[in-house]
Amino acid sequence: MKNLVLAALLLIPTLGFCADTDTRTLRVFIFAGQSNMVGTHSRVVDIQRFPPFVGLDKPQVNVLFSYKLGREQMKTSDGWVALQPTTDSFGPELSFGRRLSQNIEAPIAIIKIASGGTTLGEDWNPDTPGGFKLYPLAIDHVRSALAELDRKHMAYRLEGFMWHQGENDMFHKDFRPAYAKNLTNFIASWRRDLKTPQLKFYIGELCTKTIWGMDNRDNMLAIRTAQKAVTAADPLTEYIPTSHDAVEIGGEGGLHYHYGTLGQLEHGVNYADSYLRAIGKRTAAERPLKIWPYAKGSPVKLFVLAGHRNMEGERAFSEELKTLKGHESLANDDPQIAFKYSVGGGFKTSSGWEPLGPAGPYDTFGPELSFAHTMHGKVPVNIAIAKFTHSGSQMNDWTPEGTAAKDMHLYDSFIDFVRGAIQDLKDKGHPVELAGIFYHVGENDMAFYSYRKDASKWLQSIVARSRQDLSLPSLKWHVSQQPPPDEKGLNNIDITTHIAALATTDPAFFHVKAFELPPQREKLVLDTAGIVTLGELLARNYIEHP
Repeated sequence: MKNLVLAALLLIPTLGFCADTDTRTLRVFIFAGQSNMVGTHSRVVDIQRFPPFVGLDKPQVNVLFSYKLGREQMKTSDGWVALQPTTDSFGPELSFGRRLSQNIEAPIAIIKIASGGTTLGEDWNPDTPGGFKLYPLAIDHVRSALAELDRKHMAYRLEGFMWHQGENDMFHKDFRPAYAKNLTNFIASWRRDLKTPQLKFYIGELCTKTIWGMDNRDNMLAIRTAQKAVTAADPLTEYIPTSHDAVEIGGEGGLHYHYGTLGQLEHGVNYADSYLRAIGKRTAAERPLKIWPYAKGSPVKLFVLAGHRNMEGERAFSEELKTLKGHESLANDDPQIAFKYSVGGGFKTSSGWEPLGPAGPYDTFGPELSFAHTMHGKVPVNIAIAKFTHSGSQMNDWTPEGTAAKDMHLYDSFIDFVRGAIQDLKDKGHPVELAGIFYHVGENDMAFYSYRKDASKWLQSIVARSRQDLSLPSLKWHVSQQPPPDEKGLNNIDITTHIAALATTDPAFFHVKAFELPPQREKLVLDTAGIVTLGELLARNYIEHP
């Protein structure tokens, strides 16, 4: 396989450094970092479970790959090979390579050096490397890989450096406050040592959806703030949001520390799309609402859907709707319903109003599709749907007070989003009724003791303040809850009773127990069938309590 790939790419003439219009010169990307760059807890065998990524378990013969991975006993490619899983696991490089090869004509090569449980303050330190001395090791590996291209007379240029690291620095009392300084020095050292002063760096966000996003919020905030400061100060760096990406489902109620299979596949798409945007390539398909669906002056009921992982639709894929009996049509856009959205905390937003349809960032969708389908014919006026989610958030991020992590505070953005949707419809000449807010309680919150303890209190504060700020004292909230994780420690808190109690004292609060879902493979997250059922349950609750 190695010789086959090199032979194919040797047909490229040596042209030297070329402009972006050059489609012949090999684009070389460096991937580096710790365990979430290595791909810990991803599984090759599970790739086939996720329709947008089917086939990535096979070698990509059109993409070169050179790697050195691990710690005490590092696994190396021993030269260039076709891009492929290195063992039973993989990192973001697989989906990155395919995404790029589908969108640019130039050939692609990836050099990856990653090692779990390592720090920028020591292992990756360019000046005084310690521990596993990864900086000099990585430089040597990159130089060796490039030297092999030189020996083969292959034209190439270093195009980007993808970095995902910081989880271990956040636990070190000296490394945590020095992260911004250390990252700045790290970037400058690579540019100096590779003689590439214009090399662009893509800095991946530490994922707040993991358990660390809950029990180490302050530490993660410190690293996130440092990374944002570095990327804000250096125009050749970009901060890549990843907190909306999927996370492996584990024990302890389902929470985990790593992206796992699906998260790694999405992780790579994030880097690829950022690079493609940087070179002027469009990464999202247009979904225009070509004809406004409502008669001039006619009333519109606006339904607002909000929440976290399952309202966003983390593991619901539109491709699977085609085989879900009775729900095949949900995969098609419905131009009769105007749809506005902000998902992933603004990671993907609609272009104005779009037709209702699958619009998630990875060919995914949420309960909105089956919600609207169930409502069809049951509401005598026009309906529009606005959806606001962040699957990497926790419930305290939605409270009016927020937390110390101000960059995760969603309440003001959520209220502004609702106000904006109402005003948009009014500007088009429609009387607007906000029919209700349909909120699915935080899945992660249910799986972590201290958050589960405060969840109903947080929820009550969000409901009360939203009515005040939207000047709608009787605004209806339809709050759905899936079965909470059944764990000995967690079961000391009867969260279902706590949420139900809110409905007993508030006639405009409806508790939707989504406890009869189709059998689910994972804790916390719902699959395609589960998300469809959730949307139907929410719609039926509204029909019963309009």
